[in-house]
Amino acid sequence: MTIRETLKAAAMRLECAGVPNADYDAAQMLAHVLGEDALMMRLNNHREVDEAQRAAYEAMIVRREGREPMQYILGTTGFMGLTFRVEPGVLCPRPDTEILCEEALRRLPAKGRVLDIGTGSGALAVSIAKLAPGSRVTAVDVSDTALAIAEGNARMNGAGVRFVKSDCFAALTGEQFDMIVSNPPYIDRQEMETLMPEVRREPALALYGGEDGLDFYRRISREAGAHLTEGGVLLFEIGWKQKDAVSALLAQHIGAPFALRDYGGNWRVVGAVKEKSDA
Repeated sequence: MTIRETLKAAAMRLECAGVPNADYDAAQMLAHVLGEDALMMRLNNHREVDEAQRAAYEAMIVRREGREPMQYILGTTGFMGLTFRVEPGVLCPRPDTEILCEEALRRLPAKGRVLDIGTGSGALAVSIAKLAPGSRVTAVDVSDTALAIAEGNARMNGAGVRFVKSDCFAALTGEQFDMIVSNPPYIDRQEMETLMPEVRREPALALYGGEDGLDFYRRISREAGAHLTEGGVLLFEIGWKQKDAVSALLAQHIGAPFALRDYGGNWRVVGAVKEKSDA
């Protein structure tokens, strides 16, 4: 079969399985198998796909028909212009999280100390360390799998990050930072029941934020003050309807909140600067 014929058949199968953007996914997977750019592959789609390539492609199509996330199937994804390995056990980095990373880079002082809570694949921590030379980045997670993947991503991208197994601040007694960033689990119980099949394949530990989705915001906001320098910044990624609730937590525990929208117009980042002590 030619590339064109192979793509057409695969896209039809993915559509029947309910996969969104079936044509795009089919092309990305075949380009991965062929080791080519997807656009150039389409421009030269009269070529034959050999038996070994067809077998490798078939295995990927079967996984995608089962609604496994594309990032897990391809094994890598892009974030902030860098490449990250992803596999089951970590949340797949999403473009919306780049809003949080960009704001962190904008506000980070020279040689600033940064803490990333719930690092997952390490996308935030590694990107900050790589794109803000001189910064001192610590990343924590409770998952051994996530920490191993994140450490590998730091090595692959040549980023210096200190990784610590910790439940939020538990292993960081007495440590302070100029910035704390977190994309915590924030899906509430009702939303968990309506997630797309692909998202359900990601670790629930990285998704479920309690009955109302705010458990981690409450805990981190309450404990962060002791770990932030004066003038330090706490930055959260949030769900689109959580701005007011998270802002209230930051106002109570850290300082006057601010918020940023993502490129789709939804509220995506909420933060606050630690107010100076009156003492």
